[in-house]
Amino acid sequence: MGKKKTLYLHDMTYPEVAAYLRACDVALVPMGSLERHGAHIPLGCDALTTWEVVIRASKKASVIYTPIIPYGYSPHHMHEMGNGTGTITLAGETYRRVIYDIGKSLIYHGFNKIVFVTHHGSNSKVVDEVLRRIRYESGAFTCWYKTPTEREYNALRGIIEGPPEETPGWHSGEIETSTCLAYDEILVDMSVAVQDRTHAPQWMGPAFAKKDGSGMVEFRETEQAWVPMEHHEYSATSTIGNPFRGSKEKGLKYFERSAEHLAAFLEEVKKFSIRATNREFNNRA
Repeated sequence: MGKKKTLYLHDMTYPEVAAYLRACDVALVPMGSLERHGAHIPLGCDALTTWEVVIRASKKASVIYTPIIPYGYSPHHMHEMGNGTGTITLAGETYRRVIYDIGKSLIYHGFNKIVFVTHHGSNSKVVDEVLRRIRYESGAFTCWYKTPTEREYNALRGIIEGPPEETPGWHSGEIETSTCLAYDEILVDMSVAVQDRTHAPQWMGPAFAKKDGSGMVEFRETEQAWVPMEHHEYSATSTIGNPFRGSKEKGLKYFERSAEHLAAFLEEVKKFSIRATNREFNNRA
C-alpha cells in the first residue's frame, strides 16, 4: 500500500516537503483558541471553525497547512478566578513568539509566503508587530487572514438569516452554532442555548452603550473608545446573537464558502513576486 498523499505538514515526509517547495512556496498556519463560549457549544469553537476552513482551502488551492495552534490570545475570556470556564490564554508576548518561531522556521526551509488563519477575532489584536518583524527581517510575505463572522455580510450572503439588529456580533450566535453543529453535532446542547445581546459594562454607567463583541463602546451613538473589558462585563452568557438560527446545513455552507474565499486569496498570493532575502533563524536555543 502506497504512502498517502497529503498537504498536511504533520503527515508529510521531508522529501515530500522539498518536492512541494519546487512548485509552491506558500504555507497556511491555522491559529485557534480555547475559550468560554455560550453554554451550548464547545470551548474550541474558534479552533474547529478555523481548522475546517483551512483543510478545505488547502485542498482547493493545493497549499500546505501546518498543525493548528489550539490556544490564542483570550485574557478577557478568563472570567473570575475559580469559576471553571476552562479558558486557556497565551500572553501577547508568548503568542507573538509562537508566531515568530513558526514563521521563521518555515522561511528557513524555503517558504516565501506565510498565511496565518484564525476565526478568533482577539488573536488579531496582538500580531501586527510580529508580522512586521518577520517581514522586515526576512523579506518574506506574511499576513493574518480572518475567517468571516456575522459582520461580513457580503461574504456570507445567502447563508446567514439573522438581521443586523438580531445578530449584532459573532460570538456563539448563528454562525458559530452552525459551524459547531457541522463539525460534530453531538458536541452541541441546544437545550441550554440562549439568545442575547451585549451591553456596556455596568460600571461605565448609563451614558455608554455597546452593540457587539468588539472592544468598542458607544458614546452619544458613536463608537469612539476602545476599552479593555472582560467578556463577562458586557456579555454574561458569552452569547452575542441568536444561536437558534444555527443549523448543520448552514455550518457546512459556511465551511465551503469560507474555504472558497481563502483558496481564491491563496491563488493570488501565489502570484506575488516575493522571495525571502534572509532565511536565517538564530533563535534556536
